[in-house]
Amino acid sequence: MPVEITWWGHATCTLEDSGTRVLTDPLFARRLAHLRRRRGAPPPPEAAVADVALVSHLHADHLHAPSLQRLAPGTLVLVPEGAGRAVPTLRRLDRLRFTEVSPGDRIDVGDLVVRVVSARHDGRRLPVGPHRSPALGFVVEGEARTYFAGDTGLFDSMAEEVGPVDVALLPVGGWGPFLGEGHLDAGRAAQALARLMPRSAVPVHYGTYWPIGMDGVRPHEFHAPGDEFVRLAAESAPEVAVHRLDHGQSVRPEVAR
Repeated sequence: MPVEITWWGHATCTLEDSGTRVLTDPLFARRLAHLRRRRGAPPPPEAAVADVALVSHLHADHLHAPSLQRLAPGTLVLVPEGAGRAVPTLRRLDRLRFTEVSPGDRIDVGDLVVRVVSARHDGRRLPVGPHRSPALGFVVEGEARTYFAGDTGLFDSMAEEVGPVDVALLPVGGWGPFLGEGHLDAGRAAQALARLMPRSAVPVHYGTYWPIGMDGVRPHEFHAPGDEFVRLAAESAPEVAVHRLDHGQSVRPEVAR
């Protein structure tokens, strides 16, 4: 059965591999605090169907309790260690099976193995609270080896920790006119791609949400990162097939056999 990836917007993707559905950083909201969904309709109900959901860190645009509440009872949700203490709202979602994980952990889900790796990003539940939880990436190993980077900056040990992969889901932007420390923009994501050298890559985490009232502030940071990543990836890693998806679009990337 071919591996299929669907991008729903922001960092939310569905990965279907070996008969198992994996959902990354579920965010189905039209509006989140000062952010409004500017492109792509909210994901349809079938997007919330998953065997396991991967939550990369505690920021509200990645760990969104109302979106998690849409998952079916019994769905396994992997969250960073300490998430239960830092986000008390999760205790109300007792229909779900939460497992806290840290870099180095390996979790079996159906015929898949989910390997937890580190990320370079602020893992706190902002705007308040101590830094209690790590930011994570995940490598899903089945028919393909798929790296979901979550939200991360470029770091020296990235390729070593991630290891060989077939597909990389890389963040290339953000939700505002300026990216702070611990993020990949299109240029740094292209550098990461050159280090990882997967067969295929899909740019994510751009072109979906934008602050209300700021349409005219550096709008290229909303519109351009996907195409910019495609251009720069062709220069730094021409062997990698880059799939720039529209919201709700799917791809079946080539994997090693």
